[in-house]
Amino acid sequence: AGILLAQNSSKIIGIFLNDHEKYEGHTLDDVFIASSLNHLSTEIEKNNLFMMVKKAKKPEEIIQFASMWNMDGIVIIGFCAQDYTYLRNHMRIPFVIYDGFCEKPDRFCNITIDNYDGGRQVGALFRKQNHKAVLCISDNDTDMDHERYQGFCDGFWSDNVNLLIIPMHKQDRWAFYQDHLPVLRSVSAIFAVSDYYAIDLIHFLTENGLSVPKDICVAGFDDIPMCQMVSPTLTTVKQDGALRAEIAISKLLELRQNKEVTTNILLPVTLVERESTNR
Repeated sequence: AGILLAQNSSKIIGIFLNDHEKYEGHTLDDVFIASSLNHLSTEIEKNNLFMMVKKAKKPEEIIQFASMWNMDGIVIIGFCAQDYTYLRNHMRIPFVIYDGFCEKPDRFCNITIDNYDGGRQVGALFRKQNHKAVLCISDNDTDMDHERYQGFCDGFWSDNVNLLIIPMHKQDRWAFYQDHLPVLRSVSAIFAVSDYYAIDLIHFLTENGLSVPKDICVAGFDDIPMCQMVSPTLTTVKQDGALRAEIAISKLLELRQNKEVTTNILLPVTLVERESTNR
């Protein structure tokens, strides 16, 4: 089997996910990850290819697994710039990345979304609704989360918007919220940099006697399916997962044919207003 794979196209597209600690051992349960895999699967099957999914913590794991299966191409989600550089220097298999922060991608394609504009649209909404004190929550202040926060500040027309850095693990996060309850009560609107954190925050606020959106408006980012299932339904920033998957597989095929491709592709986002900001 190994000899056959080495001599022929395997028609396998590998999807590698960063098995980050923030997922608490449930990487594939994450709604954004699951949605991305669903869209990628559709595009891969449309091109008569096969999808293989692998969680990994280090780029070396990607190289070993991809080489063993002689993969035709790879989509990588959730790693960092130095990992992509390492992969490019140690592997010939073409690859595309989601949300990479690389100044000069070399021989691979980075497909990202306009994180800054998404945050800006939420900030502009809160300004339009005449909120005076607002807050942004995230588990870090780097890369895409920093862009979302910066856009939020600019959209709100203020560089004095507090950023609350929250713990990744839920038990620690709720304890943190409990300690910072006076801070949460002091604002009228909160922007969470992901839908998961927004929905989790609404749950915490409700458990502590605060009503959304009557007492506090909440907005998220990604527009995962759960946004329309919770009560109140969640205002959020929508990204087009199907379009990103279509571009990813298209660029992979072009890279495999040694064609020149655009190394950085920025996709637009749109604000979807729902009940959580409808006061």
